[in-house]
Amino acid sequence: MKELSGQIAIVTGAASGIGLGISKGLAEEGATVYLLDRDKEKLECAAAYFQERKLLFETIPIDITDEIRVKSCIEKIVTVYGRIDVLINNAGRQYISLVQDFPTEEFESMLKLMLTSPFFIMKQVIPIMRSNKYGRIINMASVNGLIGFAGKAAYNSAKHGLIGLTKVAALETAAEGITVNAICPGYVDTALVRNQLEQLARQRNIEVQSVLESVIYPLVPQRRLLQVKEIVSYVKFIASPKASGVTGQAVVIDGGYTTQ
Repeated sequence: MKELSGQIAIVTGAASGIGLGISKGLAEEGATVYLLDRDKEKLECAAAYFQERKLLFETIPIDITDEIRVKSCIEKIVTVYGRIDVLINNAGRQYISLVQDFPTEEFESMLKLMLTSPFFIMKQVIPIMRSNKYGRIINMASVNGLIGFAGKAAYNSAKHGLIGLTKVAALETAAEGITVNAICPGYVDTALVRNQLEQLARQRNIEVQSVLESVIYPLVPQRRLLQVKEIVSYVKFIASPKASGVTGQAVVIDGGYTTQ
């Protein structure tokens, strides 16, 4: 039997990048996966992968910054299955600017997406997990939730806050069969990171490859971008019954970035 057979999982930001990789990984382990994303077109493209492999899934186009819609979405899932076993708060985006130039609206919007929205969803899901005496919540944070990086005022703030939220929720649920952890990847080869590299290149007036060689690789002892599958492998472990003793942790996967 597969590790997650019969379990119900929710993944936000699931239409591409790490979120899509995680969704595929959980479904391949037997879970029924709900892919949540506001990009309906990308969700439709992602659905083809699951359909071809006869994996169990549903796609839900949704803006997770809308608390009312989040509540309704969770209620519908519970009406069908009576449970939610795994929650992956993954949705995010990046914007690079100095603090003095950072648009306030962008700062507030990014915090709502990457910190407030996970709170919305956890607020709804934790009581369901409590009633079933089992749950796995994984918040996709970042090494930028542990250390600073110039130009990432909103991203750093949101990810630092998400790790704090993770620890609080872990303490509140520790005796109830629920684990709450944060995954802190370094630079992963995704569209989000490639876009970030392009922003950094424009900001410094250099080529993207030069950003890798002069800005990113000197920070990463392995001198490479991580692959999505490396993150997925660890998420599958933390999401499984095998990881029952791991909670309240900010697990770092960064090629050695934070060891220096």
